[in-house]
Amino acid sequence: MTQWFLYLPQTRVGMAELVVRAQAAEAAGFDGVAFLDHLDIPMAPSDPLWEAMTVATWVGARTERLTIGHVVLCDAFRHPALLAKQATTLAEATGGRFELGLGSGSMPDELLKYGITSAGPRQRVEALGQTLELLGQYWSSDGPLAQAPAPSAPIPVVLGGVGPRMLGLVRRHADWWNLPATHVHQLPELLPLIGSARASVQQMVGFARRDQDPAAVSATAQRRFGRLGSGLVCGDAAALTEHFCTLKNQGAQRFYVWFADFAPPESIAEFAETVIGAVDSDG
Repeated sequence: MTQWFLYLPQTRVGMAELVVRAQAAEAAGFDGVAFLDHLDIPMAPSDPLWEAMTVATWVGARTERLTIGHVVLCDAFRHPALLAKQATTLAEATGGRFELGLGSGSMPDELLKYGITSAGPRQRVEALGQTLELLGQYWSSDGPLAQAPAPSAPIPVVLGGVGPRMLGLVRRHADWWNLPATHVHQLPELLPLIGSARASVQQMVGFARRDQDPAAVSATAQRRFGRLGSGLVCGDAAALTEHFCTLKNQGAQRFYVWFADFAPPESIAEFAETVIGAVDSDG
């Protein structure tokens, strides 16, 4: 069965509204919710943004069934030992509902601005590889770096990215690989390169509800997010069902659905009823 996550960037809404949206997704039948990890919003650095692990903890405490995660945490933001401890704690607090999503960092200007690192892309991927190796030692039941307590169950690792070195890390370490929205069109060519990892796709939708004009919804979504290219798809339930069925047939096993209208509860509920229901029933 395909898994459906609500991708819910923690900006433009308050903490209470984030919880309302996550609870709406849970009630509608979504499998999980995922947040982003930046210090500034990409393309809008003056917009307010809540910290990623704190938000995940807050929402995890106020939901019962949803898997909680990120697409994806920036490796450079947290020391691996602290990250391991945070992940173990959040997984325990949520009854095993936390997944650790990691990436090498997609905004070098952000990393420079805050004095975090001046490393180039290759060095950042190498650092992520070192983090992944260390996580295995921190989470082990014995050894000089083993932390206590160890996770009571394995914590799934989600890696996002498309470069050859990143895909090498996916093959060695990942339970899930996430295809970023700007590369949705590359799913068929990249899928053979991820080894045993399962494939997920981040997809922005300009979803026209029953009471909305698809052309108007598409125009607004394109104005806001047209830079995503194939990462943005617009239409009514029938059009989006066809799109997601195509990705499912290409090998996607999970979708991170990102709403161009910032995910009001009514969009979440109707999308689940009409699109998720239809895709999941498709043979």
